[in-house]
Amino acid sequence: MMRLPEHAARAVAALEAAGYQTWAVGGCVRDSLRGAAPHDWDLCTAARPDQMQAVFAGGRVLETGLRHGTLTLLTGGGPIEITTFRTDGGYSDGRHPDGVRFVGSVEDDLARRDFTIGAMAWHPQRGLCDPYGGLDDLQEGILRAVGDPDARFAEDALRILRGIRFVSRLGFAVERETAAAMRRQAARLNGIAAERVRGELTGLLCGRFVHRALRMFADLIGVVLPELTPMFGCAQRNPHHLYDVWEHSIRAAAQVPADPVLRWAALLHDCGKPACKTVDEQGIGHFYGHPAVSRTIAEQIARRLRFSGADQDRLLLLVEQHDRPLGENDKLVRRRLSQIGEARFRDLLVLKKGDAVGQGTHPEDVAALLETERRLRAVLQADICFSLHHLAVKGNDLTALGLSGPAVGEMLHFLLDAVLDEQAENTREALLALVRARMEEQHEQ
Repeated sequence: MMRLPEHAARAVAALEAAGYQTWAVGGCVRDSLRGAAPHDWDLCTAARPDQMQAVFAGGRVLETGLRHGTLTLLTGGGPIEITTFRTDGGYSDGRHPDGVRFVGSVEDDLARRDFTIGAMAWHPQRGLCDPYGGLDDLQEGILRAVGDPDARFAEDALRILRGIRFVSRLGFAVERETAAAMRRQAARLNGIAAERVRGELTGLLCGRFVHRALRMFADLIGVVLPELTPMFGCAQRNPHHLYDVWEHSIRAAAQVPADPVLRWAALLHDCGKPACKTVDEQGIGHFYGHPAVSRTIAEQIARRLRFSGADQDRLLLLVEQHDRPLGENDKLVRRRLSQIGEARFRDLLVLKKGDAVGQGTHPEDVAALLETERRLRAVLQADICFSLHHLAVKGNDLTALGLSGPAVGEMLHFLLDAVLDEQAENTREALLALVRARMEEQHEQ
């Protein structure tokens, strides 16, 4: 049994008290019927925009969507989008309706929606309105377009990626005609704004069933990420890998936590392999230099999809360094911490674990990474110096000895290297003695 949260129930009651039939609609209904907590609540109503404004005249509202019949009511329980029953006009840009026409029934409103599992409405007294069999599809795990699937995807091509995101999130199968229409209309994806493509792909990558979705719809992913198509079926012919490059990469993506940048990094970490592939006389495949090529490809994708600067920097570091060792002893762990910091060290550990599992060949590689993780914890718990911040001397200590300008920074890095290489203890006395000795050497030269 569904139940409206108090803030949504109050909004429904206010509209119906004024004479306007109102329903909860879309994703909140779908998720509630699945037994999942909705992220937000959307309502649809017979009230026209001016009538909604009158009902909520004393409340806090955002009116930026009124042209298309949507008002956002700000409540203590969260924002509620309330939209007038409507049908959409043509979609000349393949994304937004050229106009809307307000209609009198919830059934007409549901006809414009993309998938049957989202074309359901619910009311506390009237119950479920389900003209397209959405509940049956939800219970059977089927994703089906509302009405003519070609028309739905021609109206808004982003619905193609949204469908794959549902596969990744829910693990559903796509109904045969719906899947065929997604492929027939795939070329329309090239007209979608980069930010919207990135948003859907990121949501897709973070789904629980991402491996299934990427395997089933690799061809559609290739439409929006054409740089990745050489990965499809690219055999590795290497004793370290059981799968081709694409299968390995999507298995790795499924193994890392559902952090957007980590999932993107896992998908892209080997994307440069096809361009670097060579086969030796024994028939063994090699991919020399692939991390650098993968980084270049990842940068092209990140720029085109307009990643934030911080996300792009993090992504490119992970792709470029995914094949570099993190440290087989405490000394090397400290050195890598000094180079990339704790956050990126942990990122690389996670990515490397996913990479190792995705290879499907050497489980001992995961055990080695767990040992590296143990070493990392030991270094951090011991508060061992691995950055300038941890040095027992600071810049003002060096200026007191007569150093100035760039020489101060150079000396601090010299001291950090000495500590990392275990050539000096990280104490004020030992480091200042080393500074004096270094300055004497430089003076003699």
